[in-house]
Amino acid sequence: MIFAILIILIAIQRLVELYIAKQNEKQLKAAGAVEYGESHYRWMVLMHLSFFIVLIIEVIVLDRNMSGLWPIWLTLFLIAQSGRIWVIRSLGKHWNTKIIVVPDADVVIKGPYKYFKHPNYIIVATEILVISLLFNAYYTAIIFSLLNVWMMTVRIPLEEKALKEHTEYSTVFKGK
Repeated sequence: MIFAILIILIAIQRLVELYIAKQNEKQLKAAGAVEYGESHYRWMVLMHLSFFIVLIIEVIVLDRNMSGLWPIWLTLFLIAQSGRIWVIRSLGKHWNTKIIVVPDADVVIKGPYKYFKHPNYIIVATEILVISLLFNAYYTAIIFSLLNVWMMTVRIPLEEKALKEHTEYSTVFKGK
C-alpha cells in the first residue's frame, strides 16, 4: 500500500513537472531559445519511464518489502525532493527537462547553482538509488544507476556546450 501511494505521488509530481517544463519551453522558444539534444531526449524519457515500470515489476514479482533502513532512505528521498524544488524555483522560467538555452540570457548562479554546476543531476541520481533501496529493489537500483550515469555522459556535455555557446557560462562557472 505504501509503495503504491509513493509511486502515485511521484507520478503526479512528474506530470506537474512536465506541465511546468512545457509552459517554460513555450516561453523560452518565444524568446528565441535554442534546443540541444533532441535526439537523446526521447531515450532519457524512456529511461525514466522504464525505471518506474521495472521498479514496480521488481517489487511485485520478487515480492520486495520496505527496507529495514526505510527511515534513512525516506529522509534522503525527502531531502532530494526539497533539492528538486530548490532547483526548479532557482531556475524559474529557465527550468526544463530539455536542454533549452536563450542566447545571451543571464546564467543562473543562485540557489544550488551557487555550489554546483548541475545539481539536478545529483538529485536524479539520488532519487533513482533511494527510491529503489526504499523497497529493496536492488536490481532496479543497479541497472538504472548505471543507465543514468551513461545518460549523464551524453547530456551534461551537451548542456555545457549549449550554455558555453550561447551565454557567459564559461566565465560565470570558471574554476567550478
